[in-house]
Amino acid sequence: MSNPVPPRRPDPRPRRRDRHGRGMRGPIAPPQVPLAMSRADVFDDLVRDSADRLERQWPQLSGVEFVVQEVPPAAPGGGWVDGWLDGPDSVPLGRYAAARDGRPDRIVVYRRPIELRARTRDDRALLVHEVVVEQVAELLGLAPESIDPRYGQD
Repeated sequence: MSNPVPPRRPDPRPRRRDRHGRGMRGPIAPPQVPLAMSRADVFDDLVRDSADRLERQWPQLSGVEFVVQEVPPAAPGGGWVDGWLDGPDSVPLGRYAAARDGRPDRIVVYRRPIELRARTRDDRALLVHEVVVEQVAELLGLAPESIDPRYGQD
């Protein structure tokens, strides 16, 4: 009678190379590098930077909630909800919702419509800031130029 072959145990050492000998794959860039940030994360940072800059000048904005959504909601019959359209074919870039039912004032910025209108990163940052300034102006009942004197300038 022969001795049975013991079952093969998995190798306790970590694998250093894949089966083709190229080594283990890892992330393309470390998390600290801007390359690792998604477009949505970069856009969120633009809105946050713009809101922070305005909050330093206007302390009453500290209770305002700044939110980023992908696209504006559509009404069931077509068009956009709440009737905030400039024309029949326009898409809103942001909106202001007054406080109600225990919720604070809210400024919503829509990411996709802004990204489609801005060609470069600088254009996108400028457009985000202008949308935030417009919505803050509506919230405070002032002209956008009084919120940010550089509003509308390139």
